[in-house]
Amino acid sequence: MKKILQIKGLKYFIVLLIFAVYIVFLDDYSVVATSRLKRQVRQLHAEEQALKEAIVADSANAAELRDNLDAKEHYGRENYYMKRENEDIFVIK
Repeated sequence: MKKILQIKGLKYFIVLLIFAVYIVFLDDYSVVATSRLKRQVRQLHAEEQALKEAIVADSANAAELRDNLDAKEHYGRENYYMKRENEDIFVIK
């Protein structure tokens, strides 16, 4: 009788173990896949926040360039190597 109970208990344990392995590793909504998706969501939120900050900074720069003629000249000289007449520009890298 004890041997039968041990075999039944072993069967239940094996079924439970197979179920646990399936849930943790093989299912579409497994623990591994869920943790991977949560990590990806955190990374995307961080990227979204960085892009929002860049938008705010670029908006401030655009407003400055729209309003200030000296800022436009400064930006053009630094980024596009524009020059005034009778002026030479040397770019050293």
